[in-house]
Amino acid sequence: MESPCILVCSIDMKTGFCFGCGRTRDEIALWTSYTDAERREIMATLPARLETVERKPRRETRRSRMARERENG
Repeated sequence: MESPCILVCSIDMKTGFCFGCGRTRDEIALWTSYTDAERREIMATLPARLETVERKPRRETRRSRMARERENG
């Protein structure tokens, strides 16, 4: 079965779309019950959905935190 999952499973609370694949919680939960045509239809919408997802900022590293602290005194 074809799936857009890339194992980055976290939902953007603003849009309701998964950060990794762009599906909604309901679509993820019901994925195996959809027909091939329904899955293809959903998958066709995913690139546009992913454009609306606000990417989570990367965790600040110790090095970047120390550089920021030096800049700010």
